[in-house]
Amino acid sequence: MLSEKSLAAITHERTKYPAEQARSALLAALRIAQEEQGYLSEALMAYVADLLGLPAIHAYEVATFYTMYDLRPVGRHKLCVCGSVSCFLNGSDAVIKHLSERLGIGLGETTADGLFTLQEVECLGACKDAPMMQVGDRYYENLTPESLDVLLAKLRGGSDDVR
Repeated sequence: MLSEKSLAAITHERTKYPAEQARSALLAALRIAQEEQGYLSEALMAYVADLLGLPAIHAYEVATFYTMYDLRPVGRHKLCVCGSVSCFLNGSDAVIKHLSERLGIGLGETTADGLFTLQEVECLGACKDAPMMQVGDRYYENLTPESLDVLLAKLRGGSDDVR
């Protein structure tokens, strides 16, 4: 179900913890699996749990609790808008509205072309530069309608490394 590279990475994560603490490697193992497969199906969660010698329910509990895990396919660019207090007070609701209007989707939805998924997430720890969002492993801060439009255009243009 996973490549040898992913299996080796999960094995490496597992070796970081004592034998009786296999569950400690679960978050990393699920991340590795998701990076390869794009999202965590129930079968993939059960497979990862089995690799670690854990009941499948443990993987399901973790994957359904954290917003960083996707339980269904998402767009190439997952737009994770912070909705916590600092961001909300600085206009994250307007950011979500603007993105929703520009993309023609609501929260939790993916554009028909498969490019974008829009999500609201909990605090991403960039409160001083609110409102902000995460796309891939990059943070975009002090968002305005203009900066959002520029970012969307660059992402539509095929760039994954947008600054």
